[in-house]
Amino acid sequence: MRVPAPQWRVLPRAPRRRAFPTLRERLRDSFLFAPVVGLACGFFLATLTLTIDAEIHDHAVDTDDSSLLEYIDNVGGAGATVIGTISSAMLTFIGVVFSITLVALQMASSFTPRVIRLYVRNRVTKITFALFLCTFLFALRVQKGRFTAEEAKPFISSFIAMGLVIACLVLFVVYVDSTLRMMRVTHVIATVAGETARELWYLEHGADQGEMGAPVAVVDYWGPGGVLRYVDVNRLARVARRHDCVVKLVARVGDFLVNGTPLVEVYGGSPVPPPFELARALHLGTERNMHQDFAFGFRQLSDISARALSPAVNDPTTAVNAFDRIHLLLVAAVRLPLGTRAHCDRKGAVRVIEAVPEWSDVVDLAYTETRLFGAGSPQVTRRLAASLDDLLAIAPAHRRAPLERQKTLLREAVEAAYRDGPDRAFALQPDRQGIG
Repeated sequence: MRVPAPQWRVLPRAPRRRAFPTLRERLRDSFLFAPVVGLACGFFLATLTLTIDAEIHDHAVDTDDSSLLEYIDNVGGAGATVIGTISSAMLTFIGVVFSITLVALQMASSFTPRVIRLYVRNRVTKITFALFLCTFLFALRVQKGRFTAEEAKPFISSFIAMGLVIACLVLFVVYVDSTLRMMRVTHVIATVAGETARELWYLEHGADQGEMGAPVAVVDYWGPGGVLRYVDVNRLARVARRHDCVVKLVARVGDFLVNGTPLVEVYGGSPVPPPFELARALHLGTERNMHQDFAFGFRQLSDISARALSPAVNDPTTAVNAFDRIHLLLVAAVRLPLGTRAHCDRKGAVRVIEAVPEWSDVVDLAYTETRLFGAGSPQVTRRLAASLDDLLAIAPAHRRAPLERQKTLLREAVEAAYRDGPDRAFALQPDRQGIG
């Protein structure tokens, strides 16, 4: 008898996180915050160090400390020259970093435009821009700083400037290393798969929704169109508790909502929650987000696989690498509760039922495009056949039908791509490495 691996070995443990993205998560999705903070830090740090320089200079003048004045003049004079060089050199450095980032984004878009968000969320890139802008503005501010009738030499400021330059050089090396890794498709695939695995882990903690009966009302969406990016489940639960009802989401995270789209079903309660209270718990945008949307991870991996199999690229090895991660995620999802996920209020009563993809939807998303575009590649078909055999060996009985259907479709696709002969049998032989 085949004993499947424990679920915790398949899905990595992840920290509990809020049902709605925190401010920290929203800032991670923005490329504006870190550079602005870097500019502000550069300005205020320069103001502080210039003030200290002025105080030291005034103290030396008041005490008539000739040795200190001579030391400040020697060090500060050389420091002023160095700071002038830094201010011009940092602008060039910023241009280099910006150019590297644009090249990396162009390379990422060749995998799939959906993975560009990984570069936007990359902490190393943001910190690099922030530190470079901080150093540039610091040097400019120090150059223009005057506090008394006699110019105070940048004594402390020159040491701070040198420290910032050293930090910039170290971070530039780290940035180049990080960018080179992000330009590798295998690293992008692994990153997307890791994010998807964390979202799948989120499904393990759903409550039992029980019998619902017929809904008393269906509330449609009215408002600006957009992609449903995430749902504030806690807010919805408070609204449902206040109206003593259960709110079941009809729209799924990742759906594009327009006026008249069925949004929620309301079970029990009186009166029915007003639509504007329900709409406040929704966040719409222009593109999908990984938060609460594990299917978007499968979508990105499938896109990478499909692009690799296009006639212009013709790279089945990359498609197999992407499907390795898809296979891993399918093994993780095969025993998870899918279709719906119930959320309780503080007293343990079910208040919100969130719509999530069914198992058959996940299987179709994982296999369909790779099978259609890769039917003529034995490396791809052999990898698909191996994954189907592995999943059929561990899948519960009620989840075998979609896998059996995909196996039939794979056989038909290979039969249509190859004439009867040894190539057809070879293309259907399971192999976890494709052809090795």
